[in-house]
Amino acid sequence: MQEPGISVVIPVYKSEQTLPELCARLLDVLPTLAPEFEIVFVNDGSPDKSWETIKLLAERHRTVRGICLMRNYGQHNALLCGLRAARYPLIVTLDDDLQHPPEEIPILLGELQSSGKDVVYGVPRQEQHGLWRDLASQITKFALQAAMGAQIARKVSAFRILRTEVCQAFLNYQGPYVSIDVLMTWGTNRFGGVLVNHEPRKVGKTNYTFRKLFVHALNMLTGFSTFPLRIASLIGFFFTFFGIVVFGYVIGRYLVLGYSVPGFPFLASIIAIFAGAQLFALGIIGEYLARMYFRSMERPSYAVRESVGVRLEEISPLNH
Repeated sequence: MQEPGISVVIPVYKSEQTLPELCARLLDVLPTLAPEFEIVFVNDGSPDKSWETIKLLAERHRTVRGICLMRNYGQHNALLCGLRAARYPLIVTLDDDLQHPPEEIPILLGELQSSGKDVVYGVPRQEQHGLWRDLASQITKFALQAAMGAQIARKVSAFRILRTEVCQAFLNYQGPYVSIDVLMTWGTNRFGGVLVNHEPRKVGKTNYTFRKLFVHALNMLTGFSTFPLRIASLIGFFFTFFGIVVFGYVIGRYLVLGYSVPGFPFLASIIAIFAGAQLFALGIIGEYLARMYFRSMERPSYAVRESVGVRLEEISPLNH
């Protein structure tokens, strides 16, 4: 049985060489899955000719639509824009580098239909990354688990299918820091995963370096979770307890032996420990204050330069 309609949302960055093949493969697969479908490319300020390629594809195929952002905002910000532009009941998201084969979409769709889940991730059978990228991915998934509060965070992938109703929970979200996977937990807790093939990158190299993934993990932890604040509280409690024990030791030594603990190094080390713990806690609190400051400035998640087949009011959070 065919689904009533499928939207495919693809954030684009430095992918002018892969877009024609990706589009062609999607146009071969989607007609077999739904009578109505669309492909929404969101150009995330790509410095190459990706936008020109998207416009050319939109001219050739009526089912292709395009959005060009003013600058590079990040993959999840671009995804948020594309999700708001999607018009059909089911949405598929995938990368633009052909690592997510369009031919695997029926597997995601089948799992969504049979399991009754609202979101299904395409979990790679085998990771195609190097050591440092895998380490950064694990850090990111740990941050996701803390922010999402669900074990499914370990299976999160950019290759996913979701029901459009999930997006209703964050249609009005505004802010510079975006994590689609965390935002989806605002609308559902019915997540699932299924094993699919992921192919090696054919052109260029990944745009997600260890540093970018680490920063993304930090943004998720401080932007969508109170986990760091809890860590700061536990550290404060531990060192307070430690200070009481040291104070008791000093007093006890004086009462038993008649003299206190000698030596400046002992005193200096205790002061350094407490000062370090306080600065660490203040740093975490400062991160949260910075998030509040940026939200108070009402910095947008993205800004659109131009579009093809998409009306600007469709992707404005103020109109949802």
